[in-house]
Amino acid sequence: MSRHPITKWAQRSDRVFLTIELPDAKDVKLNLKPEGRFNFSAKGSDDLPYEFDLELFDAVDVEESKAAVAPRTICYLIKKAESKWWPRLLKKEGKPPVFLKVDWDKWQDEDDEDVGFNDFGDMDFSKLDMGGADDDDIEDDEDDAVESANKDEDGKAEESKGEEEVAHPAATAAEEAKA
Repeated sequence: MSRHPITKWAQRSDRVFLTIELPDAKDVKLNLKPEGRFNFSAKGSDDLPYEFDLELFDAVDVEESKAAVAPRTICYLIKKAESKWWPRLLKKEGKPPVFLKVDWDKWQDEDDEDVGFNDFGDMDFSKLDMGGADDDDIEDDEDDAVESANKDEDGKAEESKGEEEVAHPAATAAEEAKA
């Protein structure tokens, strides 16, 4: 009997992302047909067979679809034959198989597609100077936080009047006895 690996999916109007979580997969076989049938089979690191067969909601463009096998996952970018949002991944209505989950890391609502969230295009993040802070800056920030916490509403430093709240030993012993 074969097993089903956890498979995550997300979509855009023109494509579907499938991510199959199967570390150290061997003998990976992926088959995508134009009418929307997707077959997967592989052996896991435990040499047990993993496979599933999905009937996707609509037709796909096999030639424009791409797959990548990485050490921990198998990713498949499926190009839709027609650019439109699918109401679900599978043609069959009802509850999807338990191994099929939404990929919230890649998910984007239909309304957000025009805005361009999660689509960074050709942006070069190395030019944004996103390096870490110096240790000296961190210590200065901590000192500033302590100083600002010790100021009253007018911005003046509060002075300690030498009065501290002290727990009375008798009251503490009585509370412990009740507990």
